[in-house]
Order: sequence, then structure tokens, then C-alpha cells
Amino acid sequence: MVTALAGAERIFAFMEEEPETDEGYVTLVNAKEIDGKITETSEYTGAWAWKHPHHDGTTTFTKLEGRVVLDHVDFGYVPEKTVLHDITLYAEPGQKITFVGATGAGKTTITNLINRFYDIADGKIRYDGININKIKKADLRRSLGVVLQDVNLFTGTVMENLRYGNPDATDEDCIAAAKLANADSFIQMLPQGYDTVLKGDGSGLSQGQRQLISIARAAVSNPPVMILDEATSSIDTHTESLVQDGMDKLMKGRTVFVIAHRLSTVQNSDVIMVLDHGKIIERGNHDKLIDQKGTYYSLYTGAFELE
Repeated sequence: MVTALAGAERIFAFMEEEPETDEGYVTLVNAKEIDGKITETSEYTGAWAWKHPHHDGTTTFTKLEGRVVLDHVDFGYVPEKTVLHDITLYAEPGQKITFVGATGAGKTTITNLINRFYDIADGKIRYDGININKIKKADLRRSLGVVLQDVNLFTGTVMENLRYGNPDATDEDCIAAAKLANADSFIQMLPQGYDTVLKGDGSGLSQGQRQLISIARAAVSNPPVMILDEATSSIDTHTESLVQDGMDKLMKGRTVFVIAHRLSTVQNSDVIMVLDHGKIIERGNHDKLIDQKGTYYSLYTGAFELE
């Protein structure tokens, strides 16, 4: 819970700052493939490409696949204090990468850098082979889905809250996403179903129901890369299983970065990164790290909660 709140506080603090400068010029466009060649289209196809203009006047298109690389990244919120040290990781399309560590270890900071809420001091971050400094921030963030423990809903119907993830989505798209997220059943039981107006940040819903809507909203946007804060400590056991199942469905086929709070939920990760004071001290899958009997082993066998 503390980690989630710290991450949210940093995001909202960032939003209150002066408007960002953005020197990016690579944009995200709807794409289709004809005879093996990627081209731009004005129609929504469910497939995207990075449109990259070059100094020689040519333009190339790179298929958006969700390959993310951090290459020897250092970072500090203030210049005199580095909080991430030499972070290197490779996330292939479809992989689930999980960050494990105590509060302040750097888990949320890494995901904030992928979103470019902050710029790095040293090293490079590449997205599908493109330095993210070259990508327009709005387009970069449009390609990334984020599900936090602290859900933000706005005054409007359930359908409008779901469509916020993709203004072009049809009602059928939103209902399909709600079914995937295990949200459809309780939505149908609301007074006006999908037309029920939510007020006060969805205060009439339980925390678990709000989280299910958040997962469905992310599914509507259909991003190739997801960032998940999978904490469910404030949700009852039954709803927790629905939320976890919805998250598992949402993660399928996507590159996923998970900020872990319960080590019992990370066993199916492709790679687990154990962080300590801004450094990756162990990496591997669950079985490998258990066999090493290092920090992860101690955490896993000693406690299942990480604040």
C-alpha cells in the first residue's frame, strides 16, 4: 500500500508541475501491413506502428511490438542523489517482468521512467529499438496501459469510464473488455447497468469493483505494454481472486511490468528482478531464484507481503 501511494503521489506531483517540454518527433499511428510492408492508415486497425521521420526526408515505420530495453540507466529525482544505479533489463514482447523489493527499492521509479514522467541521468531506454527521448510523450504513454491500486474514476456513466481508455471504442468493445476483466456481472446488477452514473470517484462501489473497472478500462485501450501495481491487500478474498484473474487475462500476450507486493503472485513471471537500494541484486525466474537461496529465497520463505 505504501509503495502504491508513493507512486501515486509522485505522479500527481508531476502533474502539478509546469507543462512539459517535448522534443519528441516519433509518433504512434494506426497501421496495416500490405505485402509485408507496414503502412499508415487513418482507420482504427488494432495494430500500431512508430512513424519515424528522418533528417534526409524519408520516413520509416516500425511495428509496435512492446520490446523495452533499459541500458545501464542511472537516475535521481535530484542531481545530487542517485536512486537507481546501472539498471539494465531486456523485456521481450509478451514477457512478464516482475519487480520485487522493499519500499524505496526503486520498483515504481523504473516504471515512471518507462512512462517518461522523468528523464534519466545516464544510459538509454529503448522502445522497439527507438530511444524513448525521440518519441512524443503523449504517443509513448498512449501505448502503455497502467493499472494502479489507487483507482481514479470520474463522474459519468460506467460506459463513459470504460471508454476513457479508448474514445473510439464501441459499446460492444467496452462490454467485451468488462467481461474479460470479470466486471460485467456486477455492472449488470447496478441500477442502470452500464448507464449507471458514477459519482465521487465511484464512491458507491467497493474497492474491488473499482479495480475491476480499472482493469476493464485498460483492456479497452488494448495497449501492447502494461504496468501493473498488483496490490490487492484491501480487497476481500473472493473479489481478490476475480481481480487477479482479470489481471491475468489482461496480461496475456502483452509485455507486462509488475510491481509486486505479494510474492505468492509472482511465480509465473518470466523474469523476477530483486531490487535493493536502487540496484538489481538478483534476477531470474522463481525456480532459479529459489535454488540460489539468496535474497528472494529469504523474502519468499520468510514473508509474503511487501509494503
